[in-house]
Amino acid sequence: MPEYVSTWYGDIAADIIARMSQIQLLVCDVDGVFSDGRIYLGDQGEELKAFHTRDGLGVKALVSAGIQVAVITGRRSHIVANRMSALGVEHIIQGEHDKGQALASLLNKTGYSADTLAAIGDDLPDIPMLEAAALGVAVFDAHPSVQQAANYVTRQRGGFGAVRELADLILLSQGKLHQVQESST
Repeated sequence: MPEYVSTWYGDIAADIIARMSQIQLLVCDVDGVFSDGRIYLGDQGEELKAFHTRDGLGVKALVSAGIQVAVITGRRSHIVANRMSALGVEHIIQGEHDKGQALASLLNKTGYSADTLAAIGDDLPDIPMLEAAALGVAVFDAHPSVQQAANYVTRQRGGFGAVRELADLILLSQGKLHQVQESST
């Protein structure tokens, strides 16, 4: 019978918590993960996205704890570049439709290995990232094929705290959960 660890987000399998304890780099999709996946377009063609502040605090806490965060997204957006830069995300890769190749290039550039990598996504283009990672994560409302490819499915929906949930669990597994409080000051 599998062992579980009790967390704020419910009971998590101990082997998943063990994987989380090894994470040094978190790679995230953007649309559907940091946002709810909808794209708002104005009359003048301007694009708007909504980001949850809880996800932002989770990213800041990871960075403060020495865990790198990167984004790989198929779209290009100044909004994404500005938001991720403000959170301390060092690697912002946009306009990449082959996310597996983009991830391989990122690992090569940074020197991280797949066994210290977590990746979170919500749709088909994200599956190569999840499969390459030691910990593949799907947001709660991800496409069913992404959920099947993942080792863990969040309790929170994309754009509504899924990144924060993963950040909290990684920090908890590494004994660094206090970084969340320190990041908010």
